[in-house]
Amino acid sequence: MKTNVINHKSLLVLLFIGAFWISFTVFQNSTKIWTALELPVSFQNWSFIKKSSHSKSPQCSLVSTAEMDLKIKQTMEKINQLIPPRPFTHINATTSATQSKATILNPQDSYCTGDQLHILLEMKDHLGHRKEYGGDFLRARMSSPALKAGASGKVTDFNNGTYLVSFTLFWEGQVSLSVLLIHPSEGAAALWRARNQGYDRVIFTGQFSSGNSKVNTDCALVLNSSAELCQYLDAQDQEAFYCLKPSRLPCAALTHMHSKNTKASYLSNQEQSLFVRSNVGVEILKNFKMISVSNCNKGTAPVGEKCKFGMTSALPSGHVWKGMWKPASCSLAPVEMKECLRGKFIHLMGDSTIRQWMEYFQTNVHTLKSVDLHESGKLRHQLAVDLERNINIQWQKHAYPLIGSLTYSVKEIEYIARAIDRIGGDKNTVIVISLGQHFRPFPIDIFIRRVLNIHSAVERLLLRSPDTLVVIKTENTREMNSDVERFGNFHGYIQYLTIKDIFQDLNVGIIDAWDITIAYDTNEVHPPQHVVGNQINILLNYIC
Repeated sequence: MKTNVINHKSLLVLLFIGAFWISFTVFQNSTKIWTALELPVSFQNWSFIKKSSHSKSPQCSLVSTAEMDLKIKQTMEKINQLIPPRPFTHINATTSATQSKATILNPQDSYCTGDQLHILLEMKDHLGHRKEYGGDFLRARMSSPALKAGASGKVTDFNNGTYLVSFTLFWEGQVSLSVLLIHPSEGAAALWRARNQGYDRVIFTGQFSSGNSKVNTDCALVLNSSAELCQYLDAQDQEAFYCLKPSRLPCAALTHMHSKNTKASYLSNQEQSLFVRSNVGVEILKNFKMISVSNCNKGTAPVGEKCKFGMTSALPSGHVWKGMWKPASCSLAPVEMKECLRGKFIHLMGDSTIRQWMEYFQTNVHTLKSVDLHESGKLRHQLAVDLERNINIQWQKHAYPLIGSLTYSVKEIEYIARAIDRIGGDKNTVIVISLGQHFRPFPIDIFIRRVLNIHSAVERLLLRSPDTLVVIKTENTREMNSDVERFGNFHGYIQYLTIKDIFQDLNVGIIDAWDITIAYDTNEVHPPQHVVGNQINILLNYIC
């Protein structure tokens, strides 16, 4: 019996030594990974720490962090392959819309609805020399303004200075074709390099309040300061935001935030010349005439299957006809909104473009009554209910970064992943997520990490409640003449590709707001209400 006890104790000692060695090795390797990335590490839940402090963390969190870091790196590598460096010595060596050549392949006097029309682009620089590489940021669109019709075109980059632009001729009539050179490849590469160089294009100001005391300090995703910092950390997903700590107030006293743009730029003077308004969105098909499209005795096109959740969409995903969105792979049925929403709890999460949905519902469902949640400001949490039909619709903003010149409350700010984790979910629960616009001024890894964390939260939700309907509304295009380095559409397009790629393995719906706003030609950060209504009609067809 004594021998067995001794052997048992020896075994425990060996196990303890082995566990200690494994933990020490993992900690050392993880520390090296984070040092290389120069990112702050702490695993305390929403902790407030000094910059100089170092916190030890559970082994599982470190392993999870390393896995997340690998996913971000893999996503970055995918994007880097799309946007290789393109240094240039003079603007004359960059792509010119006026010098480039466009040729319709197999031209005809008249085309039939449903046909494909192909245009070959041969890109040249400002001196007329043919370009030998791709990467130009182009936008293709066809339209018939008199018919309130429009659709995007598909652009194929052969990476040798030539492109194939393909249009699906959805409707009959006189059709205009357009291919805009938004940015030359040299400009796209410069924007990509500049984006990932700094966090200081936008500076945040945090307001700390306690009793009659109010103090403002600088805040940011990354603060290069030797002063004491407040760290606001989501310990589960390792997303953090920082403020300079007020001298006489605790970190927990942070109540409000606003932001302003700075003069920081990571573009050279020569690169900046590519982004003056006259050089952004230049028409390549300037001398093209309208084409004629007829029915060609095909009769009335058969009505496609009703749009349902989980259907894959083509590219382009649809077209606008008489002001209404018509998906390419299915048909939208008319839906009575109030009856469709009966018994439903709709969670709208994200930026102000999804808040527009909240405003649309409140305007068009007159039985919805706003509930006072005792918050203030445009970015306040909003809830509207119809008690008779048991309809609940709410909107909440995403967490930092949240850009706004108007002061907003951060007392109730919450990461979308945490909000999803709180939702039980069932067949009557609908979640719509949209984010992107506020991430454009910052290095792309911030956006990738956020989307991956939301993806994980959605994955957990669908495991416990597979009947829950989750929809991703991609970000939309915005003004051409917006601050290109900070908010330009090139950054939005990269994020659009990224979020679609990350969510492709989950059973979620995608509302392609990027393609829809190109078809409508609405270059506004907040699209008009009729465009918002057509986006919501897709959701209603998913629900009902």
